[in-house]
Amino acid sequence: MADKTVTVEQTGSPIRRAKEQRQTLTGLGLNKMHRRRTLEDTPAVRGMIAKVAHLVKVVEEA
Repeated sequence: MADKTVTVEQTGSPIRRAKEQRQTLTGLGLNKMHRRRTLEDTPAVRGMIAKVAHLVKVVEEA
């Protein structure tokens, strides 16, 4: 499972969002619009993506 990755792109602004959502974006390595980050596909990362699903999109899964 360690060799699987997921690429996420930030599509929404964290301005006027709850502190927890801003911290989740930072935890995913995202802080500006349209930035992409390739992360390890783990249940923890999937949960973080689900928490801010309205602010990010999954670009590709490998």
